[in-house]
Amino acid sequence: MTASPSDIFCSVPGRLSLLSSTSKYKVTVAEVQRRLSPPECLNASLLGGVLRRAKSKNGGRLLREKLENIGLNLPAGRRKAANVTLLTSLVEGEAIHLARDFGYVCETEFPARQVAEYLTRQHTSDPSDSYRRKELIHATKQVTKELMELLNQDRSPLCNTRPQHILEPGIQRHLTHFSLISHGFGSPAIVAALTAIQNFLSESLKQLEKACPSTNQMSQGCDSQKCKEIDLNKS
Repeated sequence: MTASPSDIFCSVPGRLSLLSSTSKYKVTVAEVQRRLSPPECLNASLLGGVLRRAKSKNGGRLLREKLENIGLNLPAGRRKAANVTLLTSLVEGEAIHLARDFGYVCETEFPARQVAEYLTRQHTSDPSDSYRRKELIHATKQVTKELMELLNQDRSPLCNTRPQHILEPGIQRHLTHFSLISHGFGSPAIVAALTAIQNFLSESLKQLEKACPSTNQMSQGCDSQKCKEIDLNKS
């Protein structure tokens, strides 16, 4: 018989859990199909490892038979199509969990203010340098924001969901490839890192405003030399 993509194929213990807090993650038929298809094309040995199947003499044959019973084909002797990484061992549920925890740590623990103070102090002695630094930071914030917005629109299939696409097929196809290789970890992890960068940039602007409030005059349209003259006249 052919199983529904949303049916649960099995449940597996997490690779990254500690001691008694071991989590179990449900693996859907759709997820197994994704692992058997490009870009990974896992063989019986690797798929068995992902699904935490104990090695046995007939393990590969039994796994293929179970897959055949639900309409999935895993040819004997096939070769994997992608390089194996640590992410290969994670099922989608655990990869998403890891991305979520990484996002939490980036949001709550990344020392954005301290890093901003350290990297900004060399740009506060000269008002024209402070102005250029602010312009650079504003431009960086804009570009990273655009990238975050794009990645947040990624609608790659995960677990038992297959959301409707928002982005154009041309770019969604590449994001889906990245998601399939990282099992859902990739885009959320990059968004988490970009969030930390955005926090650092915002803190940098605060430091520049605190150290050189006269740069506000520059941002209102005066050139660097004129602003230097303004500062000299004030002093």
